[in-house]
Amino acid sequence: MSIDIARHEEIRRKLAEESAATDPRVEALVTEIIGRVADKWTMIVLDVLAEHGELRFTRIARLVPGISQRMLTQTLRAMEREGLVVRTVHPTVPPRVEYRLTDLGLGLGEAFCGVWHWAQDNLERIERARARFDARCEGEE
Repeated sequence: MSIDIARHEEIRRKLAEESAATDPRVEALVTEIIGRVADKWTMIVLDVLAEHGELRFTRIARLVPGISQRMLTQTLRAMEREGLVVRTVHPTVPPRVEYRLTDLGLGLGEAFCGVWHWAQDNLERIERARARFDARCEGEE
């Protein structure tokens, strides 16, 4: 247990040192990007496009269960604004619109792969913690 606390303190100290030396614009950007990708739809769309490459809107909608057309439109527009996706309109009748990740989007996806690894490595610990919490809360009702 003391190893975990020591490790936590070391990480906290390094983050504090890095934060003190960080350009305020970078800090603001990180905050904005975390807000953008913390939205579950962005991460799911990012994952779908990384896995399948360039896709039409309707195909993305089919591969992202539960997303409404409006929410998918908002998500893709926000991702396009951030430079994470490119929207290509092909001059056909009707117009064919496709989306693909940019290098920036691919890089962000790679950066967040660490979260997937962390979740995989800690799945049982999180499930045990949730079960303990839920059992404790049931007893309080």
